[in-house]
Amino acid sequence: MLRPMNPLSIDGTWCHTPRVHTDPRGAFMEGYRAADLREAAGHPMDLAQVNCSVSRRGVLRGVHFADVPPGQAKYVMCVAGAVLDVVVDIRVGSPTFGRWEAVRLDDESRRGLYVAEGIGHAFMALSESATVVYLCSRPYAPGREHGIHPLDPALGIDWPAGTEPILSEKDACAPTLAQALEAGLLPDHAACLSHYASLAPPGPAASSR
Repeated sequence: MLRPMNPLSIDGTWCHTPRVHTDPRGAFMEGYRAADLREAAGHPMDLAQVNCSVSRRGVLRGVHFADVPPGQAKYVMCVAGAVLDVVVDIRVGSPTFGRWEAVRLDDESRRGLYVAEGIGHAFMALSESATVVYLCSRPYAPGREHGIHPLDPALGIDWPAGTEPILSEKDACAPTLAQALEAGLLPDHAACLSHYASLAPPGPAASSR
């Protein structure tokens, strides 16, 4: 039996598969539960911004990340259509540095994906149109936002064959993982762990002061 939040192979990422209730009217599900995420991650997720993107088939967005601290955690859902959602561990010093994992998000399974601060995120639209909603822990801040080229051969992300990727000019000009590492753009794993710890609620001793 699946737990409410199931960890992926990259620490700091979880997948939620909700129970979908259907009847003649349609369907209902709890797409996001703060308590489940808090139990899995050990801290709550502040909600600072909700983003919504609509993409046609083949659109490839990412790999995006933000400086840590404070970074930007995301809870991602595909509310219409389908996408291949990819997380990439770009935290320098992480045991899984350079590893990626993909999860299909769509309007049938209604899965949601939590991506902690410092982890790269990207997706490709698989359907004719795909609507993705992101809950974000921090507002967009252009000066702290960065990208890695999603087609970097060193990453080797297995994007769907037979579909020509459609990238924004910004994503098409993004550096490779090696170039971003050399330029000092990538988050530090130890700094990310320290940031995650700072988000945890105080223990009984601290809260009693």
